[in-house]
Order: sequence, then structure tokens, then C-alpha cells
Amino acid sequence: MEQVKALADAVRTSLAQTIVGKGEEVELLLTALLASGHVLLEDVPGTGKTLLAQSLAAALGLEFRRVQFTPDLLPSDLTGIHYYNQKEGEFRFRPGPLFTQIVLADEINRATPRTQSSLLECMEERQISIEGETMALREPFLVLATQNPIDSQGTFPLPEAQMDRFMIRMKLGYPDREEGVEILRRTALGQLQRGGTPGGEGSAAAGGRADEGNRSREAQLLEAQRRCREVAVHADLLAYLVELAEATREHPDALLGVSPRGTQAWLRAAQAYAAMQGRAYVLPDDIKRLAVPVCAHRIVPRRRQEPQAAAAGRIVQDALARVPVPSEEALAALAASAAGGAGLAGSAGGTGGNSRAVGAAGSAGGVGPAGTSGAGRFAGTAGEPGASSGAGAGGR
Repeated sequence: MEQVKALADAVRTSLAQTIVGKGEEVELLLTALLASGHVLLEDVPGTGKTLLAQSLAAALGLEFRRVQFTPDLLPSDLTGIHYYNQKEGEFRFRPGPLFTQIVLADEINRATPRTQSSLLECMEERQISIEGETMALREPFLVLATQNPIDSQGTFPLPEAQMDRFMIRMKLGYPDREEGVEILRRTALGQLQRGGTPGGEGSAAAGGRADEGNRSREAQLLEAQRRCREVAVHADLLAYLVELAEATREHPDALLGVSPRGTQAWLRAAQAYAAMQGRAYVLPDDIKRLAVPVCAHRIVPRRRQEPQAAAAGRIVQDALARVPVPSEEALAALAASAAGGAGLAGSAGGTGGNSRAVGAAGSAGGVGPAGTSGAGRFAGTAGEPGASSGAGAGGR
């Protein structure tokens, strides 16, 4: 998995030249890309959503298209049309902006449901059907959609079926004071360029065909995606994922919980996240880290007194607190098996070189810290001392 980690590190370094801060958000975006998922960016205007998409395309040498969604946008404006070529006397197909590799669907909730639904097939099957003809999209393919959670005038909320197609929902948020100063400094020096890294070529981000170097990076990304699917996942962790999803469905405040498609996306994201850390196996840490970004937008709360994002996030956190984490012994065996005896299990004798206490004191519990002999599952409930010797005060 070192190649996956090296590629992720290179992209992070490239994005840092145009994106100030936002390390966690970049991590989530790369996780979705490596897991062949799609991303929904919810935030107010002016926080760098478009710049992030353009910079990602430029860093990887991928073709990029931006579509401004409006109420008069038609499905054919996205997928393409057949037109009659009078000179040649035949119908020709003119591909739409979806025939690219990274497409930015800007303000997606301003388009009508009919236009929004034209994205469902390309997001799920990586293909587009027009007049009985099915055309495959070029891999890798990423839909990065944005919407403003504050302005609801003239918008069409995304239905649950479409929200479920997005692997991750995240927010960029405002920069802190130091980051804001750095943004202004780079602006004053002309170091913030759209469509590419400073001093680099932006042809791919501008929609041009990739050159040999870009095709090489594209091949590296496709290979990294394939390697991510090979990351080992213990059977106990598969059961853990299902139990967490069931906990969201059975929560008294949830009208709709995480779907089976949601658990599949959660698994693929955890595999990609583990590979980005250089590991060939998934830890409970990975699953917990991605729980809210992957699951919260798939949950429909019963109560409308609080914002959907806050209510859904609370339901996910409740599920993490209530569902016991798989035993440390089983995960340690997985780490040893994945390492093939080469030392990937970690020098401290825990579940892996990157292992840490999944359930720190007073939080939702998990396996014990690296180097402890943890007794397995925590016996306590959320917020109560656990029975494991691997942590002082883990929750269940």
C-alpha cells in the first residue's frame, strides 16, 4: 500500500500550493476518489469549493468540467444530444459535460428533479444511456457537487435516493485567522491560480486532453483504486459495520437509517482511508473516523426541531457509542496476516503501527491502545468504565 500512500502524499503536497489549510477535508476528498465514490460539498459561497475541485483535477492531470446548475438546465445539457450534420447528411452525437473525469456540479439543488435524476446512472453505473444507446464513462470518474445549506430560495432539495449516491458529505468551512491571512498574502502575491498549481499547467483542469505525463498519473490513480479494494477487512469488522447501520435504523429519532448501499460505501471508504495511511488492513479507527461524513447525509431524522446535519450526526454518534467494537485479538491477527510477518502489525504489539485507542476516556469505546493486551469488547455502556484492561474508561 506504499504506492497508494505515496500518491496521496503527492496530491496533498500539490493541493497545499493552492488550498490553504483544510487538511482533513482534503483527506476526505482523496478517500472518496480512491474509493471510486462521489462527494457532496455543503457550504456557503466563497469558501473555495470550486478551487478545490480544479486543483484536484490539475494535481492528477484529469479532465475537468464545471456545470452551473440552474432551474432551466435540461438533462440533455449534461448528457449530450444527437444533432443532424447537414454537411455529412447524418446524425452525430455531441457529448455533454458529464463525459469527463471530474465534474463539478455547482449548486446542484438549483436544478429541477428531472435534471438532477440524469446524474443517477452516471454516478452509480459509470455510464450514460441516450436514445437506447449506452456509453461508458472514462475512468476515473468523480462527481463533486456543491450546494448552499443556507439559501433555500428557488432550490429543489435532493431526494434520499440521490443523497445515497454520494459517498461522503463534507463542509470546507471558513478559514481560521492565520489561514485567512495566508490566503490574502498569496492573493497579493498572485500565487492563487485557478485551474492548476502555481507555475503549473492547467490544461487538464481547463478541459484539454491529457498529455503523456497526465496519462501516467491517471494510470497511477487507477492502480491505486484497485489496490484499495484489496485492503483486508476482518469478518468482525464487517459485522461491526452492519451493526452500526442497524443501530441508525433502529434509533428512536431516525425515520430512515443507513442503507445497504451506505454500508458498502462505508466499507470502500474505510479501505481507501487505510491504504492512504500505508496499511493493508482496516482498523475500527478508520470506520469511526468516516462514520459521520459517510453516513450522516443518508439519515432522515424524525424531529425537525434541529438542522438535519446536526440531528443525523447525533444519531451516528449514538450508534458508535452503543455498538461494541470487535475484539483486539481478532484485529491483531488480521494485522499480522496482512503484514505477512513483515512487521505491519506494529512494533508496540497492538493492532497495527497506526493503532491508537479507538475509545479514549469518556468516548465511544474501542480496542485498547497499542501495546496493551485489551480484554476484547468493552462491557460498559456509553460513558461508563469499560471492562477491558486496554483502556481506562472506554464506552461500549
